[in-house]
Amino acid sequence: MKNTRIIVRRYGGSDVLQVVEEECPEPKRGEVRVRMLAAGVSLPDLMMREGIHPETPALPFTPGWDIVGTIDQLGEGVTGIETRQRVAALPISGAYSEFICLPSREWVPVPMGVDSAEAVSLILNYVTAYQMLHRSAKVMAGQRILVHGAAGGVGTALLQLGRIAGLEMHGTCSRRAAAAVSAMGATPIDYESQDFVSEIMRATGGRGIDVVFDGLGGPHILRSRRVLHPGGRVVAYGLTASLHQGRSTNGTPGGRHRFRAISMFARYTVASWLLPGGRHVVPYSIQWLKRAKPDIFRQDLTTLLDLLQQLAIRPLVARRFPLTAARQAHELLGAGGVTGKLVLVGSAA
Repeated sequence: MKNTRIIVRRYGGSDVLQVVEEECPEPKRGEVRVRMLAAGVSLPDLMMREGIHPETPALPFTPGWDIVGTIDQLGEGVTGIETRQRVAALPISGAYSEFICLPSREWVPVPMGVDSAEAVSLILNYVTAYQMLHRSAKVMAGQRILVHGAAGGVGTALLQLGRIAGLEMHGTCSRRAAAAVSAMGATPIDYESQDFVSEIMRATGGRGIDVVFDGLGGPHILRSRRVLHPGGRVVAYGLTASLHQGRSTNGTPGGRHRFRAISMFARYTVASWLLPGGRHVVPYSIQWLKRAKPDIFRQDLTTLLDLLQQLAIRPLVARRFPLTAARQAHELLGAGGVTGKLVLVGSAA
């Protein structure tokens, strides 16, 4: 049996994504082979392709942080799980593949009746949003938050979950995404024509807000800090300021520069604790928390899958592409303006 997957043999733009066909992988002892139904396309995928994400694998590698599929084959010693069962996982890389083998402990059952593309949107984006809201910021009803990139995958997740939590929400977005952000219960701020610091201070009468969720990183973190009231915090979770139009901004393309952006991230985080005012930056990383507390990741993903089954949340799937069109999906995401999640679908979907 043949397997189709996307492979990166050199770091660079979307043109480095190649479609290959090869023999289907066999699960090792303790592993489960899954046939992909849906795999998410995210900005961390683009950063890994460019060689600038801290999790960038050595070449060659297959991108893809999150996947939903059906169990195809069990490795030796695997129990408590059945073939044809639908499951979800966060492999961090490798999801752009028709078949993938992972240890059985990595897979989380997906409830009956939910859409695979919506389910895959939960794994990276909604778990990130849920954990930042409830484990990092520990938000309470009535608090004010600002979400940067409010129309993106994590941004829309923060708004949907923030509405459930009873928060007053503001979100930066493009003008064309303003209606979607407003429909999710947030006050949109046009990042192209409005200064978010001035807008937040005007809207709050100069009092500031409780929490900012900042996925851009770099000096933007300190600008986010300016809209906090004393005791407020910036939850910093991304490095997307390292990209422009889907390409690296570091000026040295084609290499593996995993720690350049994260070192800048660390400098601004430390600086926030040295500045006066009691306004601090709290770093968040889904992969670090998952590795440290895998049971918490499973618990939070299961909670979100239950909310999806109950129709309490509804991820925005911006567009679905066949697996072989991964290059086009990267180009669209890199161009900006995507509202929601881009998803690759397998041939079995």
